[in-house]
Amino acid sequence: MLFKRKAGRAEDTIHEVNMVPLVDVSLVLVVILMLATPLALESSIAVRKSGASARRADARTKTERIELNIVSEDSVLVNRIQVRRAKLGMTLRPLLNESEFRQVVVVCAADVPHGAFVDVLDQAKMCGALDIAITGR
Repeated sequence: MLFKRKAGRAEDTIHEVNMVPLVDVSLVLVVILMLATPLALESSIAVRKSGASARRADARTKTERIELNIVSEDSVLVNRIQVRRAKLGMTLRPLLNESEFRQVVVVCAADVPHGAFVDVLDQAKMCGALDIAITGR
């Protein structure tokens, strides 16, 4: 059976693409990236390569610095004196208060867990270290 179309009546089909969902998803992604980008770039510990710092150190006179050598998960050498990591803050704070430049150099053994290394960096920062240099491989 043939259906006849009435004259003057438009078809009921849509011939264009609906762009609203595409624009909505795109705007949501832009907002998420705008909010997440500053969080990804923000860091509480600024780390410089020791090579760049060493070049500038030649021009200056030798200054007093505190050396932290992390030998194991529980043990740290502070200026060649062995201290338990739990008592590092009590040992480090008076040394930093006496120091003029408050510089700390950290050396870490290869078998020390990452958490212990970051904890030593955090304790040094909380005790008042202004410059923290990390040396090693």
